[in-house]
Amino acid sequence: MPGSVDELIDLLDLEPIEANLFRGQQPDTLLQRVFGGQVLAQAIMAAIRTVSDAYLVHSLHSYFLRPGDTSVPIVYDVDSLRDGRSFATRRVTARQHGRPIFFMTANFQIPEDGVEHADPMPQVMAPEECPDVIRAAPAAQLEEWRREWAAVDMRRAGSTVHAPGAAHVGRSQWWIKLDGELPDSAEIQTAAFTYATDMTLLPAVLVPHGLNLMSPGVQSASLDHTIWFHRPIRADQWWLYDQATPSAQGARGLALARVFQDGKLCATVAQEGLVRVSR
Repeated sequence: MPGSVDELIDLLDLEPIEANLFRGQQPDTLLQRVFGGQVLAQAIMAAIRTVSDAYLVHSLHSYFLRPGDTSVPIVYDVDSLRDGRSFATRRVTARQHGRPIFFMTANFQIPEDGVEHADPMPQVMAPEECPDVIRAAPAAQLEEWRREWAAVDMRRAGSTVHAPGAAHVGRSQWWIKLDGELPDSAEIQTAAFTYATDMTLLPAVLVPHGLNLMSPGVQSASLDHTIWFHRPIRADQWWLYDQATPSAQGARGLALARVFQDGKLCATVAQEGLVRVSR
């Protein structure tokens, strides 16, 4: 995976093949399958490049169909489903070896005024006060993190299990930002933010069980991913990822998340994933 923000920007620079057809390159990685956040980010970048600059993405809904092959590029085929006076819709299919591995529908809107309200931001410690648990990891794990994930800075803001009066059985909160400065381009900021939203959702499902993705016997994989974009957000400035898990059953777990920046609710994210635990 990209070891720096510059490498992530290069990863988002898709190669146009022909109209509405793009090729996404692969980073240097030891991972056995493509990181879901990479496919999400490249797919939304492909969709954005087929709409007028007047539109901003307001939602995406996606499914991971097959594990991606890290040794070959990914081809993104964009269908223009609608170009209306207020909204535009795109469907993106990611393919490798002639087969679809990922499917996304993205909707865009020309900004306009309307009624407005939002959930208040929860009270948490500032990111500078939160433990940097990643960089405090043992040397072997830290080296792997630096190689694969160093483009992202993450600080654990806290986690709770069965808190009295809580709306959900488990909660996990992280401060996240890209570890470097990104261009002011809205498309780069949106795609980089989308990339990072896939980092910690499935681990939130494991919080009520005292497990993590590295626990013995845990097998996990993202099945789908949805983002609603409420307000502009900069991926290279701290945002709070307030995650909760309302249910896990049938070897699947659901995670919901609210994204806050500068005290404002900027996005809502949902993901269901495969979560198998062998006893």
